[in-house]
Amino acid sequence: MHTRRFGKSDLQITPIGIGAWAIGGGEWAGGWGSQDDQESIATIKRGLDLGINWIDTAAVYGLGRSEEVVGKAIKGRERPLIFTKCSLVWDDNRKVGNSLKKDSLKREVESSLKRLGIDYIDLYQIHWPNPDPDIEEGWSTLAELKKEGKVRHIGVSNFSIDQMERAERIAPVETLQPPYSLIHPEAEKDILPYCEKHDIGVIVYSPMASGLLTGQMTEERIQQMPEDDWRKHDAEYQGTRLKRNLELAHTLQEIGQMHNVTAGVVAVAWTLRNPGVTAAIVGSRQPKQIEDMVMAAEYRLSESELQEIEKFVLTHP
Repeated sequence: MHTRRFGKSDLQITPIGIGAWAIGGGEWAGGWGSQDDQESIATIKRGLDLGINWIDTAAVYGLGRSEEVVGKAIKGRERPLIFTKCSLVWDDNRKVGNSLKKDSLKREVESSLKRLGIDYIDLYQIHWPNPDPDIEEGWSTLAELKKEGKVRHIGVSNFSIDQMERAERIAPVETLQPPYSLIHPEAEKDILPYCEKHDIGVIVYSPMASGLLTGQMTEERIQQMPEDDWRKHDAEYQGTRLKRNLELAHTLQEIGQMHNVTAGVVAVAWTLRNPGVTAAIVGSRQPKQIEDMVMAAEYRLSESELQEIEKFVLTHP
């Protein structure tokens, strides 16, 4: 699988990476319902065997569980690039809060290194820019961690342009991780052009809108989701928005069928067509899912197919 230079960093990454949000399982605020750890490990290993060279996780996914699973999956094999995130912390009651305080972030990085079973993190990202007044303290701490060698590169997630510019006054912002998909394309208006102009590497999350654009989602499946799957209560999964989103997925499915790829591959390819995007995070919970998605690294949409998708979006706002 070919690689791309990741912004200002010296990292060369494949166009898709393994997303480890869902493998954190359920029983926390951003959970996806129950998940078998052995299946998660098999999924990660399969993705790496197929040539993907990076994994994106976060401390908060499953409240440490995702990082632990990733650590088990990479143990004893050639080490892929590991990207993780900080700033979301939890208490003994599993209640999640935000902290960008220096002492908190220093505790977080040590915990992440231990769970992952590695000596350094390839990319450490501030997960959310909250609390906003503490961004400077948080970013200064990440810059310190880089100097100490605990992390190789530092980036941000969910930051606005203004927040990135504030961070830039302290240390270069090497990467950004924004949401970006056909359902949430907002980043392409200002954020992606800004990153392209300033050589900030971009890995987009939820390019398939957390499963909505895979072609596998149905109203019945959503109704049967467990209560600890956050998607069941999300506005995009309900009412008229859901009907519209499933129609969009059907359009992507029809395009994909002509090339023997899934609707999810088409959805990811749509995000990768943007020159401001370096790569896309592809969440998978089963080996078959990651096998289906590998085609997204090479598949390219034709002009007529892009126009067909754009026509749908314009006529179904």
